[in-house]
Amino acid sequence: MEMSGRIPNVVVVGGTYVDMAIRCSQIPPPGQSVTGSALSYTVAGPGPNQAVEAALCGCEVYLISKVGDDPFAQMAKASLAEFSVNGDFIYTAKAKNTGVIVTLVNAAGENSSCTYSGANSALRPEDIKAAEQVISAADVCLIHGRLPQEAIVATLRCAELHGTKVILNPARPMEQASQQSSDLPIEYFSADILIPNLYEAADITDHPTVSIRTAKLIGSDLVARGVESAVITMGKRGCMVVDRRSADHIGAFEVELVDQTCSGDAFAGALAAYCAVKDDVREAVKFASAAGALACTKFGSIEALPTKAEIIQLLQEQE
Repeated sequence: MEMSGRIPNVVVVGGTYVDMAIRCSQIPPPGQSVTGSALSYTVAGPGPNQAVEAALCGCEVYLISKVGDDPFAQMAKASLAEFSVNGDFIYTAKAKNTGVIVTLVNAAGENSSCTYSGANSALRPEDIKAAEQVISAADVCLIHGRLPQEAIVATLRCAELHGTKVILNPARPMEQASQQSSDLPIEYFSADILIPNLYEAADITDHPTVSIRTAKLIGSDLVARGVESAVITMGKRGCMVVDRRSADHIGAFEVELVDQTCSGDAFAGALAAYCAVKDDVREAVKFASAAGALACTKFGSIEALPTKAEIIQLLQEQE
């Protein structure tokens, strides 16, 4: 992933949260209480995590997001500034709180969480319009779907208008979180790269079973609907990359699992960084998979994200 003297430019559109993660021996069932052994208090959510990962990979990064008018918002902006993520388009929703995630992590590194969306549910098409200039100048626009659908559609239209490459994680929009229907707006299929996890992908395409073979079928289905490349993430089973040329399974990296909290965001941010430099989706997925694996080897969110040098080292070790 050689940089050609020019700094690649990535715009991330995603929710901002403050994550309170508590480590405990086991996640308590209802009616029971356990004692925590560690507390971390970090800025998290797909927006900051993916933006910081792209910045750690050497990109100039803008985050488009929305926070509340509260101390958590200051904390988020200060944390992003530390990693040189541009926060000019992190808007403030006056009447709302910044989103919060409360996570419990057990001794095996598994977690349970409760998410309060807060100001994230107030991101509007006009907020996207105000950031049109940075979207038009970006090499890649990376979008995480858990936002109001109209804001995502506005971003997709804006990127398409300016010919900006789009990577979209089609996580359920906020309005649909509890609905059964999984119909995505037609605009979602204009994305250059769609990166659903296997369960989201099965949901979008109405495939009842979930396996590596299904992933191939699902990917083909998404490509037939207009997506240039579908990258279906399957956790320990790696990824399936499908485009009009072929379907390829890319295996996961073997690492010691400590905490999976941030692996998906590390994957997405690193994928965007690679695609901002080079147009090779399979190599980009290998690079991103290494980033996702490394993020699992540390406890926490932003502080668990790997640098470009660490990603390259893992790729060389496992060649």
